[in-house]
Amino acid sequence: MKPMTLLGGLTPEQFLNEYWQKKPLLIRGALTDVGPHVDFKCLSELAMQDDVESRLIENRNGKWHLERGPFRPARFRKLGETDWTILVQNVNHHLPHIDKILWQFDFIPFARLDDLMISYAPPGGTVGPHFDSYDVFLLQVGGRKRWQISSQADDDFIPDAPIRVLQDFRVEEEFVLEHGDMLYLPPKCAHYGVALEPGMTYSIGFRAAPTQELATQFLVYLQDRICLEGRYADPELQRQSDPARISDEMVDKVSQMLSQISWDKQVVSDFLGHYLTEPKAHVFYDAPEDELDEDEFAAALGEKGIELDRKSLILFHHGMFYCNGELLEIEPDDVAVWQQFANQRRLSAADIRPSLLDQLYQGYLTGYWHFPQSVAK
Repeated sequence: MKPMTLLGGLTPEQFLNEYWQKKPLLIRGALTDVGPHVDFKCLSELAMQDDVESRLIENRNGKWHLERGPFRPARFRKLGETDWTILVQNVNHHLPHIDKILWQFDFIPFARLDDLMISYAPPGGTVGPHFDSYDVFLLQVGGRKRWQISSQADDDFIPDAPIRVLQDFRVEEEFVLEHGDMLYLPPKCAHYGVALEPGMTYSIGFRAAPTQELATQFLVYLQDRICLEGRYADPELQRQSDPARISDEMVDKVSQMLSQISWDKQVVSDFLGHYLTEPKAHVFYDAPEDELDEDEFAAALGEKGIELDRKSLILFHHGMFYCNGELLEIEPDDVAVWQQFANQRRLSAADIRPSLLDQLYQGYLTGYWHFPQSVAK
């Protein structure tokens, strides 16, 4: 791969080998052309919508306050001139040019890519010193922000605070980011950002599920798919002197029954396909307003091609393809084309073959993909 301005002249291989999950990286002038700035006016409008995750964090008189959206317009009119931050998740779902920025980070597998969150803060705005359990790129858009970082390992947080703020943050390095500058932070790297001027931070975050969550979701997955035969039986039952005791014989029998539950790499692969593409609870897909019939759809497809909806994700493992939590039925001869669709998130008219039409039409009806739309600059 070629060196990338986004990575400060590093190749993706160099970045992954030297920095990814290892140490921070400051990149001056990483991305200056971000299209229309998603400023406070834009963020506040998004934060008033029911299908948008948003938070407002304030520090008043030394105490932290957290509110969750959706917000009413009157709430924003009460804000002071300093010391607050508004944060909006998944802005890439709502604005095409932000979605375009997110997918520039395709040197990281899509299975790890989460969302692009945007925060706005006036001078003094901060969410306090903290660390994340996942990798993040912090892109400054407009204004200036001071970032301090630390490799400290302790995780003592301010008790009873509604957000996780480190009690004793020990500064090791300090940077002031201006428009277009970006800071990469690996997991558990403590950091503290304070706005020096009004501006936005575009946070590109990555999925890193806790082991407990993966185990829980895997058990839910198995619950919906296992079908064990037989029923508990004990024809050799003997009378017990203490009837309230669970006998060792019963424990052994049930252990044997449960030993029928098993899985292999194929089962884990199928679980990950469903789990990693499952939309978040607040995400919904819009069916086309003027629905085309199959012939009309095929004709339009042959002219325009198709692209994934901003909220959609296709992942694959070998010949198995998953979209938005569902397994797609793919013809073996079409695997390469579907891999292209998953990787590039679009297919040109020249890529379309007749065997794709039925599956593409069904996805079109559910809003998983649609005909290409222009992207605002």
